[in-house]
Amino acid sequence: MKRVWSGAAVIAAIVFGLSPVTRAQSAKPALVIPDAPVAQDLPGAKELPDPKMIYKVVFVVGNKTPNITDRSPDLLGVARYVNTLAAHGVPLKNRKIAVVLHLEAAEYVQTDEAFKKRNNGYANPNVALIDEMAKAGVEFHVCGQAVLGRKIDPKNILPQVELDLWAATTVTQLQLRGYVRAGA
Repeated sequence: MKRVWSGAAVIAAIVFGLSPVTRAQSAKPALVIPDAPVAQDLPGAKELPDPKMIYKVVFVVGNKTPNITDRSPDLLGVARYVNTLAAHGVPLKNRKIAVVLHLEAAEYVQTDEAFKKRNNGYANPNVALIDEMAKAGVEFHVCGQAVLGRKIDPKNILPQVELDLWAATTVTQLQLRGYVRAGA
């Protein structure tokens, strides 16, 4: 009888997985920004996100994509960073991520309707990504000088984006508050 039970246990382990721990470790974490990538795991990597650390990071985005229908690779890079932190267990309260858009990238902060009017009917490919990132706790700022220079009507700025006087001021103040500047 003992042999029957141990055989049944082996079969159950094969069918249902070796253990709940093994299944949990192999399960992919839910992405906090579903439509964005996450960094691939790398066995043996030494520096990994620490769930106990508070990440205060500012990304400065100034470039616009050459193809008007493409999402910003810089914004996708920030989203990937946020997803990677979350995948490694860094809680929302420890993720203080800011994005400052300036120069050509200020175009990304427009509502879809305003973007279409300025871009031959093309939709703003970054609206959904900015919305998902904001829901995941990322704060957005746009350079007021870029808004003025590009003649963007402030009424057409996405509600998730804060209009600031100047990108240089925003980045400096965030750094003085303990944020580190990182590339996108």
